[in-house]
Amino acid sequence: MRYVKVSLIPTEGDIDPVGEEIQQEPSLTREAILHINRLNDGTVVLLTQLRGDRDAILDILESHRAVMSYNVSSLRDGLQAYIHAEPTHMAAGLLGLTQEHEFVLDTPIEYGPEGGFRVALIGQEETVRRAIEDVPEGIRVELEQLSDYDPELRELSSLLTDRQREILNTAADLGYYEVPRRATHQDIADELDLSTTTVGEHLRKIEARMLSEIAH
Repeated sequence: MRYVKVSLIPTEGDIDPVGEEIQQEPSLTREAILHINRLNDGTVVLLTQLRGDRDAILDILESHRAVMSYNVSSLRDGLQAYIHAEPTHMAAGLLGLTQEHEFVLDTPIEYGPEGGFRVALIGQEETVRRAIEDVPEGIRVELEQLSDYDPELRELSSLLTDRQREILNTAADLGYYEVPRRATHQDIADELDLSTTTVGEHLRKIEARMLSEIAH
């Protein structure tokens, strides 16, 4: 089994049914899709995580023609929105790949730059390769990670908070864990707009948690 992480970047339009409107709203930041499912009638339901003004997202969902129903909850660390909507053409094409090819779409799905997503696929290498080749036109695919699937590592990652996963992924992307080390706490802090003290504290907690689980 292979674990493949790619960035899906639209070259025209938007993948998310309400993505463009949310991106244009300065008080809102999209973070991740926690769950997504295509229904038999072709519509989609998704649970998405955001940060920002609850009233702003309510206004967008209330007036958006593609949205059929919604519910927004305020949580300690942000907002969660349940949305039932008509998918965009690109979203319908991408979700269709999960039915045409035998692979697992891992969640959460992270929002990336330029209205795109960072998506992880788990499956046989040939199956995943064919699915990537069948990505609809209008979407650019950039490979970010290719490795053997290790469920133990995924379970360890699930023990972390969303913020800890974000810091850990950023540290790994910048080369903090490479030998020789290619990034510092300051580099990670600059990338995430945090203090070096905060980054250091989080990394110590992350490493202690993961090492403790491995030791057991």
